[in-house]
Amino acid sequence: MTTTKKSTAAKSKSYDGFTDEERGAMKERARELKAASGKAEAEAAVLEKIAEIADEGDRAMAERIHAIVKEHAPELSPKTWYGMPAYAKNGKIVCFFQPADKFKARYSTLGFNDPANLDDGDMWATSFALTKLTPAVEKQLTALIKKAAS
Repeated sequence: MTTTKKSTAAKSKSYDGFTDEERGAMKERARELKAASGKAEAEAAVLEKIAEIADEGDRAMAERIHAIVKEHAPELSPKTWYGMPAYAKNGKIVCFFQPADKFKARYSTLGFNDPANLDDGDMWATSFALTKLTPAVEKQLTALIKKAAS
C-alpha cells in the first residue's frame, strides 16, 4: 500500500525545466523537421518568421541580415531553425538570428553553429549581441557571415 502511494505521488510530480518559450521553440523545430521543403518554400518560411517579429527594430535587423546573407553568402540557404531565421550550408545551420523576445532576452543575437568557419586559435565567439545595425556593425556582420560561409 505504501508502494502505491509512492508511485502515485511520483506520477503527480513532474519536472518541467523548460520555459514556455523553450517548449514552443522545440515544437517549432519538430514541425520544421517534418516539413521538408524546397528552397523557395524555405525562404518564404524565413521571410514569414521575420515578418512575425513583434519588435520593429528586431524585425528590421532580421530583414537586413537576410539581405546581407543573400548578397554576400549566396551559398547559404535560408531556412527556419527552432522558429528563427537561419542559414544553412549542405543542410547544416551555419548562422541564425534570434530576436530578443524569442527567449525574453535583453538583446537580439546573431549566432553561429559548428559548421561556421570562424575558428581562430583556441577560442572564438559564436554569438554576437545586437542592439542596432549601424554601418560599422553591418560591415562587421558582413565579414563574419562571409567567413562563416567560406
